[in-house]
This record gives sequence, structure tokens and C-alpha cells, in this order.
Amino acid sequence: MSIFIIRGPGATGALIRTAVPLPGPVLKSLVHRAIDAGTSVAIRACGSEQELLDALRVADHARGEVTLLDPGACAHSPRLHDLLPHLHNAYVEVHAEGVAQDPWLPAGIGHRLGVASGYGAQSYVLALDIALDHLGLAEQGARVHVGT
Repeated sequence: MSIFIIRGPGATGALIRTAVPLPGPVLKSLVHRAIDAGTSVAIRACGSEQELLDALRVADHARGEVTLLDPGACAHSPRLHDLLPHLHNAYVEVHAEGVAQDPWLPAGIGHRLGVASGYGAQSYVLALDIALDHLGLAEQGARVHVGT
């Protein structure tokens, strides 16, 4: 079982660029949190709308999984809006930049579990917790001891 992190391009059209890489400590935290919960993460940074759509289709072949989706500059893409309702897997929408800079996908498209936004790159950690909770794995990685 894997949780897919799919990041859309940072810009489209003539100015195509992939998303800025996640900071090392955040990436390390995501990997360790997933391992502690008994799963893994697979990360894909896409450089175009077509690459984003293809990555979502590939991730959907592993039924029962969850995708952390940062649509990036493709949030308004009609092709993305058309694809999401046809995917079997749930997704958590992620925005590292916050509400003002990053447009959200319209509500009700596909099986969205929630939106993680407003915490910078830490939004990915929140989104992972939402995904693990959905998969029933949230408690497996929680190693908090109170007292004694």
C-alpha cells in the first residue's frame, strides 16, 4: 500500500516549470510518518498538465490508495476537472502556498477527503495525516506516551 503525492506544475503555457522541491525535513517527516504507519509514499512532481493527468491515472491503478494532490497551476484545468470524478481513489487536496496564491479545485469534484492549506510545506504533513486516518492507519504511527 502506498500513498501517492502528486504535485502539479508551478506554471503552465509557455512558462512550464515543475513545483519547487519539498524541503528536506518535510520530505523526511513524510517518509518516516508513512513508514511508522506501515505504508510508503511515492512522490511525483509534474512539469505539465498532461503529465499530471497521466500520474493521476497511474496512481489510480492501485485501488484503495489515497493521493495527496497539489494541482499547482492546473487547478482550473477543465481536463483535470473532467478526470477527477472518474478516479476510484480518494484524494486530499494540498496547497503549500496558502489560499491567496493557489486556486483550489471546485468543491464536489471526485472523492476529495479534505483540503490541507495554509501551513506552507507542512500542509503535506497534515494531508498525510488525513490520508492515514482515511486508511485506518493513523493510530499505527502515533507513538505518543503520556505519563510514566
